[in-house]
Formats: sequence, C-alpha cells, structure tokens
Amino acid sequence: MSASAAHQQSRTANRAGLGAFIGSTIEWFDFYIYGTAAALVFDKVFFPELEGPLGTLVAFATFWVGFLARPLGGIIFGHFGDRLGRKTTLVITLLMMGISTTLIGLLPGYASIGVAAPILLVCIRMVQGIGLGGEWGGSVLIASEHAPKGKSILYGAFAQQGSPVGNTLSTVSFLAISQLPDAAFVSWGWRIPFLASAVLVFVGLLVRLKVAESPAMANIIESKKVAKTPLTEVLRTQPMLIVLGIGACTIGLSATYFKSTFALSWATSSLDFTRSSFLTIILVANVTQVIVQPFGAVMATRMKSLSRAVCVMLLPEVVLMPLMFMLISTENYTLAMVGVTVATIPHCLYYAALAGMLASRFPAQLRYTGISLCYQLCGTLLGGTTPILGQFLLNRTGSITAVIVYAVLQVLLTLGCMLLLLRRPDHDERSAAHPQPRTDAVAA
Repeated sequence: MSASAAHQQSRTANRAGLGAFIGSTIEWFDFYIYGTAAALVFDKVFFPELEGPLGTLVAFATFWVGFLARPLGGIIFGHFGDRLGRKTTLVITLLMMGISTTLIGLLPGYASIGVAAPILLVCIRMVQGIGLGGEWGGSVLIASEHAPKGKSILYGAFAQQGSPVGNTLSTVSFLAISQLPDAAFVSWGWRIPFLASAVLVFVGLLVRLKVAESPAMANIIESKKVAKTPLTEVLRTQPMLIVLGIGACTIGLSATYFKSTFALSWATSSLDFTRSSFLTIILVANVTQVIVQPFGAVMATRMKSLSRAVCVMLLPEVVLMPLMFMLISTENYTLAMVGVTVATIPHCLYYAALAGMLASRFPAQLRYTGISLCYQLCGTLLGGTTPILGQFLLNRTGSITAVIVYAVLQVLLTLGCMLLLLRRPDHDERSAAHPQPRTDAVAA
C-alpha cells in the first residue's frame, strides 16, 4: 500500500471513529436523561397518585420499557444493517432517538391530560428504545470495521466512549437545573435537557452523513454474500454465542444503572443526600469513566491474552461494588464519592473492550444482528431491570445487602460468560490475517 493510500485509509478510519463517537454520545445522552428524570421527577409528573417508593418503582418500570424495545430495534436495524449497510441505519436511528426525546420534553403531565400522559410516555419511550436498539451495533461496526489491522477493539471503543460522555452530559444538564426551586424543577425545568436534544441531533447528522460505509460490509455487498435473513441465520448457526454474549454484556450495562439510577433514587429518597449533592458524585464518577475507559481498549489490545485482560478488569469489581453501596450508606458525602468513583473503574475498563471482543466472535455478514441481539437482550433482561429489581429488593428487605449480593452475582456472570466467549473462533477478518493469532482458549 502506498503512503498516500495508507494516509487516506487512516483519515477514513478516524472519521468513522469520530462519527461513531459523536452519534453514540448523542443517543446515549437521550437515553440517560430519561433514567435521571425517572429517578428524580417522573413519579411526580406522570404518576402523582402513586406516592413514595411505589411511584418510584413505577417510574423505573417505564425506564425499563425502553430496554424492552431495544431487542426489537436490534432485530429491525440489524436486519437492514447486515443487508443494506451500516451507514443508512445509523442515520435513521439517530433521527428516531432525537425526535422521541424531544417529544418527551413537550409531553404534558398527568395534571394536564390525565392517564393519557403516562400512556404516551410509555409509547414514546418504546420508540426511543427501538432507536437505541439499532444504534449501538451500527456505531460499533462502522468504527471497528474501518479500523487498521489489529486495532478493531481500539476503534470499537470510540462507540463505547459515547456512553460515559453522554452520561456525563446528562448529569451536567440535570445538575444545572437541579438548582431551580422544586416547583420550577417539577413543572418545566426537567424538560430542558430533552428539548436540547434536537440541537445535538442536528450536529450529529452533519457528522454521520460524511462517514463512508465500512469496508467489510462493502465487500460483502460486492461479493453478494449478504445474508437473506440475518436473524434466522444467526439463531440457527450461533445460538450458544448469543447466550454467552448476553451474559458477557451484563455488568457493562447494569453498573451504570446501579449508580446513576437506582443509587440516585435511594440516596435522595432514603438517605440524607440532596439532588445536587448526589448528582455531583455521579458527575465525578462519569468524568472518571471518560478519562479511564479508553485504557481498557488499550489493555485488551496490548496484553497477550484477552482472557487475562478481562480478569484483570473485572475481578476488582467483586470487592468494589459492595464497597460502593457501603460507603453511600454512611451518608458521608466524601466517602460516597470515593466509593462510586472507584467502583466505576473496573466496569468502564471492561466496557471499552467489550464491543470489539463481542463483534469479532460473529462472522461479518451476521455481525450487526448478532451483537445487537446480545447487547439489547442483555439490556432488557439484566441491564434495564437493575433499578426495578434493586428497588424491589430494597423495599422487600429494608436492607441494601440484598442489592449488593445481586450486583456481585452480575459481575461473576459477566466474567464467566466472557471467558467462555473468548474460547470461540475469532471471525475478525483483520485478526485472521495475523500470522500468530491469539490463543485465548488456553488462557481461559
């Protein structure tokens, strides 16, 4: 390859990575502001007749509806992404997320239109979930499939980085408006982040439209190897891979909702934390994640064994997740901040490498559908239910201990499934070109 061609390839790959990052950031911002609003205000605006913990539980149930819809989005857009290409689907999903988020910001509350308000909220949340269900797989692949040889995990991390940045922007926006008086916050203040999404989506579209189709997908289309029915084929040929992939995604998804949704509600309703104080704690943890997370992709790329890298990333979480809840329960601001921030490090390192590791285990013609099913079904079954089950366990036992046990079990499930997943063949075309591929089956 000539120097000019290599330079052009690098520019194209970097543009794809940037497009994945910006689009993913916007879509995760849209998704996370819902979780924050559900923890702080939706029970008052849309479910005022359900008081206290029950209203919070129902608000978290509407939060879960978005996760319920995400596998449908993964199936729909995975089908088109594996047949028509990654780029077109990503433009559609960005528009779906932006429009639905803006509509939530405009939605009248229960006091204005009665029971129609929560019904419409659930319907819009479903659309939002479908959009994000199709977004994640496409963002990961448009970046990782453009990557230079040996760097697919690093470039897949561009899409992963959108999650903590989107979460940080979400927290900053709510931290700013939490300074409003309670009456103003409940009546109109919470709507500002949702309405601001319209501007962000416009910026994201400008960037995403300039990204080229991924080389892997372009080759599949050109060679006429497109799968006729990707969903049927991936379920028929890779059923155990789907199961392991669901488990391997668990703590990468649920850890954020343990701290930014469940813990936020618990700390502000049952403990002596104000909205702004605990949002500040979450903000510090999110900024830490933004800074630290990319090192997970670097670690996975440079270590000789992916299995060993996964153990180094996840095993500390078995100790740090319980420590987080224990320090929050002290009701000491500084200790709580230390607990939440330190517990963020293991799962964010793992999350950076997750996308690339998962994508490489599926053949390219089924990859969009395969990784979307794993990630989105995990979100529905395990990630999105985290605040609901956490609140249920807390309500039922009156103690945070049961929530701690549940969190540790999720970490162990993730670790076991990923180690088994890494025993499976690596279908990454670039890794296959290496003369000495990794032998993770031995390490696992």
